[in-house]
Amino acid sequence: MGTAFSLFFDNIFIRIAIILLVAFLFHYFSGMVIGYLTKFFIQREKSQTIADAKKREDTLVGLINTVAKIIIWLVAALAILDVFEFNVASVVAGAGVVGIIFGLGAQTTIRDYLAGVFILLENQYRVGDIITLSGGSIGLGTSGVVEEITLRITKLRDLDGALNVVRNGEATVITNLTFEYSSVVIDVGIDYKSDIDNVEKVMNKVGKDMFKDQDFASNIKEPISFLRVNGFTDSAVVVKVIGKVKPSKQWEIAGEYRRRLLKAFNEAGIEMAFPQVIVHQKK
Repeated sequence: MGTAFSLFFDNIFIRIAIILLVAFLFHYFSGMVIGYLTKFFIQREKSQTIADAKKREDTLVGLINTVAKIIIWLVAALAILDVFEFNVASVVAGAGVVGIIFGLGAQTTIRDYLAGVFILLENQYRVGDIITLSGGSIGLGTSGVVEEITLRITKLRDLDGALNVVRNGEATVITNLTFEYSSVVIDVGIDYKSDIDNVEKVMNKVGKDMFKDQDFASNIKEPISFLRVNGFTDSAVVVKVIGKVKPSKQWEIAGEYRRRLLKAFNEAGIEMAFPQVIVHQKK
């Protein structure tokens, strides 16, 4: 019995099959285990919303899953080499030397990986955030929804549907437009003859009505309201309004506010400013 059992496991193909089976099982169940452990150890901060916490969890789970699967199959490959009686220790040592040589010529790649680590540790942005990356060779900036983060790259999908792949080490300025909350900031130009007190009253009413509207209330944290007279131009008094909304909802809320404000101004007899040219004729 013992001899048969020993002969069974001495068969190279059976040992390789067992290694591959174990690796496959680890690969299959690692996602569930990592997801559970991540949720257990990464506690939601008091300032974080449930949506923000989920974004961070999804980002970390995706990255750790990728790294775990690479390690699993790397270990499986080394175990298979050991079955064929390759000197695994020398292979690992050789890989270390090659890694050092390769690293000296790949400092940019190493910088990308280190930047990726800090992006995740410092929670700079998560999958699902809308961000702008700028600086370095990126220039003025690349914006979009974060679709994927790895230790080396970030994939951004812009409004036109184009997928932009940015190396993590390239961005020196990261602008996160959807972290915890977003702001609606609108400048409106009104005629100089307008009653500014009435303008403020109408603007605030439109903001409060939206805040009470069931279709929009769930996405508004603080109603849009009059902030200040922001400046004077050749043909307009520029008034600024501001409000606080849920992440990534600022464009939808701002568009609806402008639509309602235009109707409210027309009903109140408040004129929007437009360029004017005054011509004086000589008599």
